[in-house]
Amino acid sequence: MSSAGKGLGKVEVRLKWDPSPLGESPRHLDIIAATYSADDLYGRPVYVVHYDSRSPDGTINMSRHSQTGLGLGYVEVMSLEFDRLASAYGRVVVGVAIHQDGGRRTFGDMANAGVLVVEGYRELLADDFAGVVGSTATTVAEFRRDGSGAWEFHDMIRGFDSDPPVFTLEMGAAEECGPDDTPGTCPAGTM
Repeated sequence: MSSAGKGLGKVEVRLKWDPSPLGESPRHLDIIAATYSADDLYGRPVYVVHYDSRSPDGTINMSRHSQTGLGLGYVEVMSLEFDRLASAYGRVVVGVAIHQDGGRRTFGDMANAGVLVVEGYRELLADDFAGVVGSTATTVAEFRRDGSGAWEFHDMIRGFDSDPPVFTLEMGAAEECGPDDTPGTCPAGTM
């Protein structure tokens, strides 16, 4: 994972994809954020934010939502205000899930899909899901507090084969790491 800075303030996660071809059921993707307690960074999320919810304190919310991908550029946007997030939280994982209402679809089925993570004018991540074409959901970013309490960004492209409700429970789990994995690429305590 590569750190792109510390002391993050307001970050936006932006999502785009092309609408379904005429006659097909709508393609519906969602940005999802899971917030974890500073005391249990890899346990169950304290709360989950998606198109139909926001964080209890208003620091994480959807400012734009699309159920079809119709529109210009990035049609779905989630805002995360790390400079306001309570010290009780130590980790936030953001992912993207594809609704499976019209039959199984993967990122390989999505035309012109992409995600962009920015802080102001600074680009933290741009990805087209090429590394997870066979997946139905993926994490894209992890935000963690460092030793001083400042928030850091880490890219976290990791594919899953699950629908949105199941994905919200598994997206923040510690990645299984083996003895040959590079130190620093797996969460603390998993090697």
